[in-house]
Amino acid sequence: MRKIYSFKAEGRHPDRVLDAIKHDIRKYLKRERRRELPAEADFWDFDCRFGLDRDRAEGLLLSTLIAALDAAARGGADQAYVEILARPAKRSPRPEGAGAVDEHAGDEGRQHDEEAA
Repeated sequence: MRKIYSFKAEGRHPDRVLDAIKHDIRKYLKRERRRELPAEADFWDFDCRFGLDRDRAEGLLLSTLIAALDAAARGGADQAYVEILARPAKRSPRPEGAGAVDEHAGDEGRQHDEEAA
């Protein structure tokens, strides 16, 4: 999706226009995530660009896109360029032992406290 959104609409409150833009973006993301994945992919990843116009658009993370829209609208911008391109991606496996939670961590302290009491 490559689109220029206008923050100003005749007869509409600017906050409602901004809400409509966010809704349109979220609807696009939801639709793209429903598409069938290729066999070698685990999930849909999105490459995003945002700027006040197409020439000044810069890459950013999908998680920061809505915040960037809010900032542009608060800054008094008339329009914003949003580009979101879906691409299939594969998650890399976690390294061995990374992120594992030790079930007994902290038990030693409780046992010691119980013995002292």
